[in-house]
Formats: sequence, C-alpha cells, structure tokens
Amino acid sequence: MKEAKYIWMDGELVPWQDAKIHVMSHVVHYGSSVFEGTRCYGTAKGSFCFRLTEHVKRLFYSAKIYRMDIPYSQQDIINATNKLIRENRLAACYIRHVVYRGYAETGLNPLTCPLQMMIATYEWPPLLGEEGQKSGIDACVSSWQRLVHDTMPVLAKAGGHYLNSQLIKMEAVANGYADGIALTTGGFVAEGSGENVFIVKDGGLLTPPSSAGILPGVTRHSIIRLAKERGLKVSRQMIPREGLYIADEAFFSGTAAEIAPIRSIDRIVIGDGKPGPVTKMLQDAFNGIITGRDKDTHGWMEPV
Repeated sequence: MKEAKYIWMDGELVPWQDAKIHVMSHVVHYGSSVFEGTRCYGTAKGSFCFRLTEHVKRLFYSAKIYRMDIPYSQQDIINATNKLIRENRLAACYIRHVVYRGYAETGLNPLTCPLQMMIATYEWPPLLGEEGQKSGIDACVSSWQRLVHDTMPVLAKAGGHYLNSQLIKMEAVANGYADGIALTTGGFVAEGSGENVFIVKDGGLLTPPSSAGILPGVTRHSIIRLAKERGLKVSRQMIPREGLYIADEAFFSGTAAEIAPIRSIDRIVIGDGKPGPVTKMLQDAFNGIITGRDKDTHGWMEPV
C-alpha cells in the first residue's frame, strides 16, 4: 500500500503513521464496524468522486442496522472526505470510510464502547488489475456459500461480514483463480468476494436480485442504468450455477474492481474467452464518465 500524508480520525487530520487504535478495541475482537469504499478520479477538469453521496448514504444505512449513531452529518463526512483528498494532494485515489466500535468493554454487547470513525484516501489500482480489465480474468465457483438474510443483515456493508469474503478470495487464489463466485444456500449465484456479478445471455443483461443475499452495489446500479439507456433488457433474477457456464459474457462490477470481464469460470470458457461486445460497450460507457471523456448526465461525478 502506498501511504498518504494524512488520515482523518474523529474530526482531525492525523499523520498516516500515527493513525492507531487500542488493541482492545471492540472492532478488533468482533469485527464491529461498517464501511464504504469509493473512488476519486482525476480528469482534465479536476478531481471528482464517483457517487460519493450515495456511498455515504449507504454508510449511514449500514450504521443504522447495527445501531451505530454516527456523530456527524452526511454532509460533514462528504466535506471531510474532500478536504482529506486535497490535503493528501491526490488527483485520483481510493477512499475508505470506516465507522467502528472503540475501546471500553470486551463483551458482546457493543453499546458501551465509543463509536469512532476514520477516513483514508490512498492510491490503489483496479482490484483485479488493469490487464484483467482489458483481457478478462479467470474465476471459480466457491465452496463457501454467501450469507443469508436471516443469519446476518446482508444489506449492511459491515466489517465482520467480510470474513466470508476472505474465505472465498483465499480459496480462489490458492487454486489459481483471480476471484471466486459465491452461491446462495439454494445453489443460485450470489456475488463475488467483493463484487457484484452480471452475465449476458441472448443480448440481455442478468444480475442476481437482493434476495440472493448480495450487497446491491452503487456501481451495479450505475451499470444497470447505463445498460437500459443503451436499449438492453436488464433482469434481476436468480441465476443457477450452470447459468454461468452457458453465458455469452460475464463480468464483475464494484468500486474497487470497476468493470472486470470474466473469461472463464471453473476452467470453462465463457463465450469467446475474451471480453464480449456488451461488456466492452458498458466498460466504455462507464470509463467515459469516470475519466471525464463523456458528459456526466447523471450527476455521478462530484467535484472535490
């Protein structure tokens, strides 16, 4: 990781190396945090955050589910984020917001622990690599299933939930894949370790619904919008595992991954084994907005 100059902690800019918490903080022992990740892009017209307001709004939703009363307004956090980007002198960066339970008690009841918050901005390339975005990546179906709604609140983007994601990712990498795709307990496609999944079939775009235990991504929502504007039929529907293998195209989406084509799943070639025309069309439309090449008619790019 390439370190930046400052991290925002509880309302103050702190030197990167001094941004520390106590080892007995509740979050260390129980994963009691909610978080967000978004990106800032450098363009010819300046730096812009991609849908920062939507990401901050989702941070508050996640916090509400876990009974975390964030002591800042959404606008406070947006302002702090933009200030941090400027102070770190980053034209483009990844942005991480974390709300977490601090140091007081170590029991399971977290409500006596102070609620703390940090914001970090730092340089981070696409999650699955620039070459992966260009040529496609190899994925597998994971042996680990995704969380289900009656066990944990999957609509919350919470730190502890991502232990499941780590198992999916580690298994995939250990077996020579770039990432894994988790299924629901019923055997339907859910999502990647940290990305949403799309497939193209017979000219239409399919993606699992919220009922599949996915986190409905901000980038996912953007892609659905872009696809509909280009005349594609978009269906949110349950997809069986074998539906992945017979897809014409497949790709991951997410803030960290952006749009990453999938060229094979479980060593089965998807389509022609390279990014297909629909994937490339959506990639081009998305990239046109985030780079400033094309006019942002949606108001997604928020100036720093």
